[in-house]
Amino acid sequence: MNQNCETMSQKDRILLAAYDYISNEGYANASLREIAAKAGVVLSQLNYYFKNKEGLLIEVIQLMIDKYLLEVEERLKRGANAKERVSYFIKYFQEMLSENPKLFRLLYDFSSMALWSDVFGKQLSNLFEKLSILVEKYILIDIPEDSFLKNESPNAIARILFGTMFGTAIQVLLDPKEERLPESLTAIEAIF
Repeated sequence: MNQNCETMSQKDRILLAAYDYISNEGYANASLREIAAKAGVVLSQLNYYFKNKEGLLIEVIQLMIDKYLLEVEERLKRGANAKERVSYFIKYFQEMLSENPKLFRLLYDFSSMALWSDVFGKQLSNLFEKLSILVEKYILIDIPEDSFLKNESPNAIARILFGTMFGTAIQVLLDPKEERLPESLTAIEAIF
């Protein structure tokens, strides 16, 4: 969605405006009227493309998931071995925390809704499953035979890795003045 707003379709402009607005204000505070104004469309266009606020959020979340998975995989492909891939992945995560904290705010807002909604819960589970597959494919495939990690489930290791990273990310968002938190992610490299 890096296109110029004038060349975007109405639906894409709405999605981009909704992503930005919900990331800043949160889903509970999101106003369809404000999103429509930000997108430069009339309110009825939101209903036309997305039916309701939940339908819009589902598509915004899917946009976020697709973008995130693509960027993660691009970073993981850069390394020549597991250690380098983990390093690239951690650097990506650190960059996202400093340059695009909106992504994480949206993810956490979405996560709380996923606890109460089957639709959002399935989307979030799908995200974590796909992230686990990427970690297994690009990182855990190169683990040395003598590593203690070889005796553990690849899926479990991937989930622990993400749990650690997302847990650290929420701490950074809650205390952005604590400069050591993003750097603490590099400790994950010691495991690999």
